[in-house]
This record gives sequence, structure tokens and C-alpha cells, in this order.
Amino acid sequence: MTISLPDGLLVLPRQASPCFISTSMPDGSPQLTQTWVDTDGSHILINTVDGFQKVKNIRRDPRVAVAVSDPTNPSRYYSVRGEVVNLRTEGAAEHIEQLAQRYLGTPYPWYGGRDQTRLLLTIEPHRIHSMG
Repeated sequence: MTISLPDGLLVLPRQASPCFISTSMPDGSPQLTQTWVDTDGSHILINTVDGFQKVKNIRRDPRVAVAVSDPTNPSRYYSVRGEVVNLRTEGAAEHIEQLAQRYLGTPYPWYGGRDQTRLLLTIEPHRIHSMG
């Protein structure tokens, strides 16, 4: 069941907001990663690298949880439970450049090298909780 993103949550990913994504390891234990976040207005978007542990976990179990905090008031946050409905390479390299401008104010530094395959994860929200 898809639900709409509330207005307050739509604003945060368009800023340099702290974000964490949780996936499940093969043994069921949680795996947590800090990441940059974006939205297309209906979904949460996460840009990552193919081969990272979270990607391996998502390919096995697409259910995720994401927490996005207000950069000016970290006690105000949204928690989203949902599922990754799309992993794509198309546009992912360009997208990370847009996120780098938002978060760093500079071009993306390509920490792991330009030969990495960037992926854009599309998360469909199923439950949303807010605080603050």
C-alpha cells in the first residue's frame, strides 16, 4: 500500500538533510548507513554504489527503513518504512552530482573512483512517522 509523502517530508530531502537507511543482513540483523537523500515527490531516492552491502541486502529483501532529519533541528525527523521498487543505473551518475552540489556545494569527489557503478534506489513509502 503506497502512501503520499507529507509536505514536511517533501521539504527535507530537498535540503542537505541527514539521512540513514536500514536494510536487513542475511541473518536478519540490521545494517545501517548514513546517506544523502532526495525525493521525486512520491518516493524517497537514495543514490549508492553497486556492490555495497545495502545493495546486496536490498536485492535479497527490498524492505527498508529510512530516517530523515531536519538539518536545523535534528529532533525533528521523519521515519519511513517501505520497499525499494526500482534500482537503476540510468541517471544515477548525474543525480550524485546534483546531490553533491546540495550537500557539499562542489562537484562529487568520486571517493571510490569513477569506475564505480552508481545506482539510484526508488523507495515506495508504506508507513511514515514524524517527530518534532
